[in-house]
Amino acid sequence: MSANRPAAVVVLAAGEGTRMKSATPKVLHAICGRSLVGHVVAAARELDPQHLVVIVGHAREQVSAHLAEIDPAVRTAVQYEQNGTGHAVRMGLEELSNGGITLDGTVVVVCGDTPLLTGETLKRLSDTHAADGNAVTVLTAEVPDSTGYGRIVRDEATGAVTAIVEHKDATDAQRAIREINSGVFAFDAQLLADALGKVRTDNSQGEEYLTDVLGILREAGHRVGAAVAADHREILGINNQVQLSEARRLLNERLLHAAMMSGVTVVDPATTWVDVTVSFEPDALVQPGTQLLGATHVATGAEVGPNTRLTDTTVGAGARVDNTVADSAVVGEGATVGPFAYLRPGTRLGAKSKAGAYVEMKNAEIGEGTKVPHLSYVGDATIGEYSNIGAASVFVNYDGVNKHHTTIGSHCRTGSDNMFVAPVTIGDGAYTAAGSVITKDVPPGSLAVARGQQRNIEGWVARKRPGSAAAQAASAARRETDGEQ
Repeated sequence: MSANRPAAVVVLAAGEGTRMKSATPKVLHAICGRSLVGHVVAAARELDPQHLVVIVGHAREQVSAHLAEIDPAVRTAVQYEQNGTGHAVRMGLEELSNGGITLDGTVVVVCGDTPLLTGETLKRLSDTHAADGNAVTVLTAEVPDSTGYGRIVRDEATGAVTAIVEHKDATDAQRAIREINSGVFAFDAQLLADALGKVRTDNSQGEEYLTDVLGILREAGHRVGAAVAADHREILGINNQVQLSEARRLLNERLLHAAMMSGVTVVDPATTWVDVTVSFEPDALVQPGTQLLGATHVATGAEVGPNTRLTDTTVGAGARVDNTVADSAVVGEGATVGPFAYLRPGTRLGAKSKAGAYVEMKNAEIGEGTKVPHLSYVGDATIGEYSNIGAASVFVNYDGVNKHHTTIGSHCRTGSDNMFVAPVTIGDGAYTAAGSVITKDVPPGSLAVARGQQRNIEGWVARKRPGSAAAQAASAARRETDGEQ
């Protein structure tokens, strides 16, 4: 447990986000596998706060349900009217107070639309707040363009923070300031609660600004400090789809940088996209045009891509996955997949197995060394070790109402263009002839032939298609044959 463990973290997530122009609440838009508010909650959890409260307002039922799913221990407080950030924090403190919780220590306030904010930066803020003995410490950043942000006003002599002035309320001189308020603060809990009761609404928006608490505490003789973020991009808020895209790119770059620094080869970071929940082992290789999503894991020596999308998929050591879409699949060590394969949920490929070109699998267990080389569908099936499935085979698993299972043993050889009509079992070491429709079990070591007898009707083309190109070619072939004889 951290020595500077906060009493609470309050996340502001009540806004409507109209500039997103989307039916989805702003804080529920996702980048790199997490919602915006999900990223902030994850960073806040790194502080190990005693309490974590998210302020909800717009689409509160939807946002609350999402929070309950991703972090059931989160408390929510409702801001029914959007009366400013100070009012939102008051709602959070009242929610805790109504639950019989008296805060003593540090309260950290963060915005729910800052997905690039890291737990490390929040810890630095909390540590600075405690070390300096501040009543409030604001996280600031030096930005290239401060338009739209609250400006940090400092005492020219001491450098102390004297005020935060919102852009719409700032003078021309204040608007030239490049140090901005991130919207992230660390407060003394008791002083915060007292100061929030004194916040006025005589500003251009008629709202309770949380930033006014700094002036109130300073006028009361308390110390107001600041901690400057190492990277100003961490505090970027999301207000429209363009900013959402920019944040996604920045976070993706951060994730790929960490992966490469740990020994992963990423051939083209510009066309490679990963979620925060993806994991790698050293010496994994990621080719261009690859998306790795969810809980995907790529082991040592595995090669993924190009042009591949894996979701919640495990790729074993030394495996190769090329031009493939996979969802909730397991690719064993040394296995090969693709090109142009589709692995659906429940697919498990054994070591050194193969799902080749234009192969689709679903709920299929494939044994070690078994190959399904091309142009086949394998659904609801178990295949043993070192078997070979012929091209253009279909595991006919659905009767229109229920799904049925097919079992093929080890060391089997099935012919091309086979239909396995489930439920059916092919015994170990059995063979099936090309073009067969297998509807009955095949005993071990047997050859199954299930196709009609071939019948050739001589002269059919000449009679039924006289004068056609086919008839002319056939006639020429007969003359050539007759001449050779």
